[in-house]
Amino acid sequence: MKIIGPIQHVETIANGTGIRELTGLRARHGDGNWKKKKGVAMIGLNDGTQALAEVHWYEAHGIGKVKMKVKRWL
Repeated sequence: MKIIGPIQHVETIANGTGIRELTGLRARHGDGNWKKKKGVAMIGLNDGTQALAEVHWYEAHGIGKVKMKVKRWL
């Protein structure tokens, strides 16, 4: 599974201490201004088909996107 094209309609849904996994993110990836974000993207599936999905991930400046996952299919 991989993202095809840009992620659209990006929103921040939590930041700083509002993130439940903040301690784990800092331990694994380092300190940063962590934000949890969501957006809509086209996903390429392993069987070759494509589907639209809402994706969530964590992001920090200088570190990038981590722990990206599909939340729901649209």
